[in-house]
Amino acid sequence: MEENLRHLTLPAMWQSAVSKFPDRPALSWEDGMPISYQAANSQIQDLQNQLSSLGIRHGDRVALLAANMPNWGISYFAIVNMGAVVVPLLPEYLPREIGVILDHAGVSGIIVSETLIHKLDELEQPWQGFKMHMEDFSLIGQAGAISNISSENLQKEVLPDDLAAIIYTSGTTGTPKGVMLSHRNICFNVYQGKDVQPILPEDRFLSVLPLAHTYECTLGLLLAVAGGAAVYYLRKPPVPAVLLPALERVKPTLMLTVPLIIEKIYRNRIYPKFQSSFILRNAYRNPALRRILNRAAGRKLMKTFGGHLKFFGIGGAKLSADVEQFLMEAGFPYAIGYGMTEAAPLIAGTRVGSTRLQSTGPAVMEMQIRIHEPDPETGQGEIWAKGPNVMQGYYREPGLTREVLTEDGWLKTGDLGAFDAENNLYIRGRQKNVIISASGENIYPEEIESVINTFRFVMESIVVEQKGKLVALVHFNREALEEKYKNLKEEVTDYMERKIEELRTELRDYVNARVNRFSRIHDVEHHDTPFQKTATQKIKRFIYNKKVA
Repeated sequence: MEENLRHLTLPAMWQSAVSKFPDRPALSWEDGMPISYQAANSQIQDLQNQLSSLGIRHGDRVALLAANMPNWGISYFAIVNMGAVVVPLLPEYLPREIGVILDHAGVSGIIVSETLIHKLDELEQPWQGFKMHMEDFSLIGQAGAISNISSENLQKEVLPDDLAAIIYTSGTTGTPKGVMLSHRNICFNVYQGKDVQPILPEDRFLSVLPLAHTYECTLGLLLAVAGGAAVYYLRKPPVPAVLLPALERVKPTLMLTVPLIIEKIYRNRIYPKFQSSFILRNAYRNPALRRILNRAAGRKLMKTFGGHLKFFGIGGAKLSADVEQFLMEAGFPYAIGYGMTEAAPLIAGTRVGSTRLQSTGPAVMEMQIRIHEPDPETGQGEIWAKGPNVMQGYYREPGLTREVLTEDGWLKTGDLGAFDAENNLYIRGRQKNVIISASGENIYPEEIESVINTFRFVMESIVVEQKGKLVALVHFNREALEEKYKNLKEEVTDYMERKIEELRTELRDYVNARVNRFSRIHDVEHHDTPFQKTATQKIKRFIYNKKVA
């Protein structure tokens, strides 16, 4: 175990990287020149001095509101290295949500990107903290009187159990909670991640997920820093026109994604080619030939990702079985992780080459996982986790904290799962999502959705209960449908409406032939637009899962 595990603070982690890798590239735009660890350290120290002059001291909260950029990491380390507490905000938050969090966390100042300043101007109540441009760290407007800071406050040591970050997460429930993560929580999780995938100074991360989420921050930024690697950022959202040239330029060795990204690539670009002719369709139904075709597609996919990828981490939600089977047979260097913000976030994970179909792998280093009150027949129950990376609690919410943290430190994840004989963890679904049938059977909507999502032209789905019956809300890939039938002489729009009606009936029959009788769906409703999602691209079920009595 590394020497840094003794201190387990973010300042110690950062200074270790600066001393070991001063001239190595640290942070960069994907089309720009990287700044070195030494240069980044100078910027961090300058920003710390500026924050100190504005009255920020040990324990004060400073928020970050920006899309991914190199200066996000500079801001993060400047805040936590001086013992202040960082409060990352997702760029998608509405002004109302931002105002609630700024007030609840008692934020003293915010570092915000130019494109998001307007959200602060739209707050329902005036906010008195200072505002600073993330692009150049200049102040926005008047910052108020400059405080006199004593040398004691400036030199106060940062300890492992000091609060480092408050991460507000609403997940799929719609109720925001401030997860309190200490330096020990975050740093230990970094080393747990390093145990799953060692990081070298020559490694290049391409960041495509929001840094305000713990998944990308811990494993896409801090893990890179701990190994002296470089992280590259996109200037625009990762649509294909932006992502593909960036992959060619950066040639990343590591990336972190959520299932939706790779599922879209497979269903929109890879699988349709295997269905494009009678010969290919029949060949793909043959397991031996399918593996050959998948392997060939895997080589092309590797080239698409720059040709140097050695770790493609997938987490945040469950990966569809058909897509995972493709990745496995394609020889693509993917790995699965499981976690939650409350665990900083990694709880379980697999190394590349050690994946088991539909498993998240075993518990990470020094993490205990147990199944609480397992079903005697299936072995399934709620997943409980315990380890040095489990949060201190929810900020200013002792009642909510007691609901999820036991007195002896076990985190109740709310996920249902079971182990296999080799201690690989398998996730069944969220406990709160389970639907109880009229005859008392447990129905897992995620399992039905995994079947729905294998049906052609389906982009995504969610299964809800309406008047005691299961209904599938489905977003079809209308663009792919229009492309397929663009040569029709009749009006395409009218034809699409009829085709979608046919697909609804066909999909219902397809699903009901593949699930048990308790899980059969009564109806399929076409959802014309994509579903609203969390930062890790999970559907916000609370919006759609409105049961009708």
